[in-house]
Amino acid sequence: MINKQNKNVFFLILVAALGYFVDIYDLLLFLIIKNKSLSSLGVPADKITETGLYLMNWQMAGLLIGGIFWGILGDKKGRLSVLFGSIIMYSLANIANGFATSIPVYAALRFIAGIGLAGELGAGITLVSESMSKEKRGYGTMLVAGIGLMGAVAAYIVGDFFEWRTAFFVGGGLGIILLLLRFGVFESGLFENMSKKEVTKGNFFMLFFPWKRFSKYLSCILIAVPLWFVVGILVGIAPEFGKALHAVDVLDNGKGVMFTYIGISLGDFLSGALSQLFKTRKKIVFIFITLTFCTMLVYLLNTGWTATGFYILCIFFGLFTGYWVVFVTIAAEQFGTNLRATVTTSVPNMVRGSLILVTLLFQFLVVRTGIINAALCLAVLTVGLAYIGLYNLDETYGRDLNFEEE
Repeated sequence: MINKQNKNVFFLILVAALGYFVDIYDLLLFLIIKNKSLSSLGVPADKITETGLYLMNWQMAGLLIGGIFWGILGDKKGRLSVLFGSIIMYSLANIANGFATSIPVYAALRFIAGIGLAGELGAGITLVSESMSKEKRGYGTMLVAGIGLMGAVAAYIVGDFFEWRTAFFVGGGLGIILLLLRFGVFESGLFENMSKKEVTKGNFFMLFFPWKRFSKYLSCILIAVPLWFVVGILVGIAPEFGKALHAVDVLDNGKGVMFTYIGISLGDFLSGALSQLFKTRKKIVFIFITLTFCTMLVYLLNTGWTATGFYILCIFFGLFTGYWVVFVTIAAEQFGTNLRATVTTSVPNMVRGSLILVTLLFQFLVVRTGIINAALCLAVLTVGLAYIGLYNLDETYGRDLNFEEE
């Protein structure tokens, strides 16, 4: 017999996974349909890449701001407040995005949607982590991320089958439907106990002092930067890489994103299961980062790619960057209950937002070294920083989360 507690946890995992599914759908939809939508709005063919990066940076800026806002709210007012507020914001923004008629309006709505999207994963992972036993929480977060990341596949199918405006309407509608499910989710017991104590809650600036705490926070961010470099640059502008690598076929970035996220979903299940099996988070992340770097080199140091070969490579890109779930779990386990939502919500969005800096550096290097050398430089830089970050973090498998930061 499944007791009531287990049913509640199962329902929580399901709702968090579906929430992340809609989050990823909306987050990746723009990458998948950007060429179609920008052409429809009259952007010249030679300006689509530049305009696309501009809009993506607005979305990422929203994620950065939203990650801090929702994280603080989650620690001050509760994890559930974030689950409800964030989904309302990004659902309405995406419905409005379907009516966009100009690039400035498009950019503003991507920014607002980014703020909303920032709260979904962190709040879900925090709730699941605090509601499960320390021995089994890795399986819960694995299911949330693994199922949720399949939203990218849904985004590609909808974006390819429907007109781009309709694809935004679908995403907003899914969010509104999911909102109704959330009324059956319970607040974290650890949060409720902590909220009764005289302790500082959700103070973002506490993450910067002392140095040891700031170092942990920064290290949590650095370990996942290679993932968004892969998705946003190496796969996100695949047609340009295809030209430079003398690809036989046009490399479709939309399909590339879809296959990458199929791989990431599989990778999340694999890395999550391995971290539980071998009772270590750090060693699994080290292996996956190393395999990610090897795949970057395979991509950038070979020419004559076919479309099929590229899509197979994208699956491996995804598989090896599929340590995302372990990375978010590590972040949740590093910090006390009074800062846990702030960290777990802001860190993934700091990683996503790092794409702004990566994109600017990439554009700077492309003019001086060419697109392939620029990508190789950033591959070495992002992976090198990830290794340093991982080295600085504690092993957190099996850690008791019932503690606060002082």
